[in-house]
Amino acid sequence: MTTTDMTTPARTQTHATFVLERDYAAPLDRVWAAFADPEVKSRWFGPDEIEDPEVSEDFRVGGIAINDGTMDGRRSQFRAVYTDIVDRERIVYSYDMWSDGVHASTSITTIVFAATASGTHLTFTEQGVHLDGVHGPGPEAAAGREHGTGWLLDRIAGVVETS
Repeated sequence: MTTTDMTTPARTQTHATFVLERDYAAPLDRVWAAFADPEVKSRWFGPDEIEDPEVSEDFRVGGIAINDGTMDGRRSQFRAVYTDIVDRERIVYSYDMWSDGVHASTSITTIVFAATASGTHLTFTEQGVHLDGVHGPGPEAAAGREHGTGWLLDRIAGVVETS
């Protein structure tokens, strides 16, 4: 992180939008449950190496999701608020992330579900602002978020396609 003087960190913000699509060989109800059912969501959301986890899920409009933990010695905090839920069609939430207590990003996410002849098509759109280089220089932080989200969406297949 660069500084403008010896005490004030340089303030930066990088805006980024990405869209990821996945096709799952599982019925829509099963893919929906991967987001709506806390037990099912716990099987794919987040790395397995998280230490000292704090997880809670209130899947309803206005509900809050929390997923905190320590990995590689760094404390990560995720706080989301569900702003729109259309059963088995759409989920919209906004969320903030912190790293070791420093605000790293704010995002809004829209997930759209569609039944297909062979299962379910999911479209995941995230619009975010990455702050002050907390997760790396702006473009790197945005690319890292997209990569990490893709990794999470890939993990869903192992949960919904084998259940």
